[in-house]
Amino acid sequence: MQKYLAAARNFLLSFRRQEGEPRSWLDRLRDQYRLVIVNDETFEEVSSLKLSPLSVYIFLSSLIVGTAIMVVVLIISTPLKRYIPGYGDFQRDSEIASLTQKANALEKEISAQRMYNENLRKILTGDLADFTEEAVRGKSKADTSRTTTTSPADFAGRLGETALSSSPTAENPAAGQASPKGLPVAQGSDQTLEHILFVPPVSGEITARFDPLKNHFGIDIAAPKNTAVKAAADGVVILAGYTVETGYSIAIQHSHNIVTLYKHNSVLLKRANTPVKAGEAIALIGNTGVESSGPHLHFELWYRGRPVNPADYIGFR
Repeated sequence: MQKYLAAARNFLLSFRRQEGEPRSWLDRLRDQYRLVIVNDETFEEVSSLKLSPLSVYIFLSSLIVGTAIMVVVLIISTPLKRYIPGYGDFQRDSEIASLTQKANALEKEISAQRMYNENLRKILTGDLADFTEEAVRGKSKADTSRTTTTSPADFAGRLGETALSSSPTAENPAAGQASPKGLPVAQGSDQTLEHILFVPPVSGEITARFDPLKNHFGIDIAAPKNTAVKAAADGVVILAGYTVETGYSIAIQHSHNIVTLYKHNSVLLKRANTPVKAGEAIALIGNTGVESSGPHLHFELWYRGRPVNPADYIGFR
């Protein structure tokens, strides 16, 4: 009996020593607790939740990590990343530089188009004081050996210096490609007018000949009113409208740096940016404009930015 009592006593002593020994933090995290929600008035248990410090730690850690991942994904996949200091500076600077370059190009294009239209207006209205032989020769003296074509911006600034291109923004018109506006880009100027076959725009008697000294940069051909005026060659209409001096007028850009003008018409049959074929009717003979004294066609032929005598290359009888 004493042996049994000694064994029980030893067991109780060992149990007390285990209770007094320090426990590890992992053991303490695994301790189970119960969260009880009771009614404050009746003390009735409403709900309870069994949990441990470890489960609470895992839940909070998962919540924080999930929130961080969502924030990172949101920043990467949306424009919010632009608002991070230093993140979007490089890309923003590139966009600003690109937009600035496009704005400068558009400004040059608008300026070139204005100059181009102004020179065409002067040609159509007969205001050709800047296009006399002396003026053209003086403007072309600086670059007489140049044979490549240029854009209308150069045509506006140095009409007699280089060739006329149909696109105000063509950077390489000699390549023979189409311009953005559909106009035929002037091709190499190695082919002279003598090797080009023109269609007479109208048949009739020449009543006023080519005389640049008197600022008459074309010829006048008498013809019955409402006779069809034909395009001298394939090309694209670059100007069609009415002016007080020349009446209903139309201008066509052809390949090989050639431009033809048809003035004093009664009706225009084509609009600007319209492609035409050689021999196609583009207008009707008329007597419009204060400079006209009877039904006739004032026809001008411009080659490489200079007026030439149409009668030397086209037969009108």
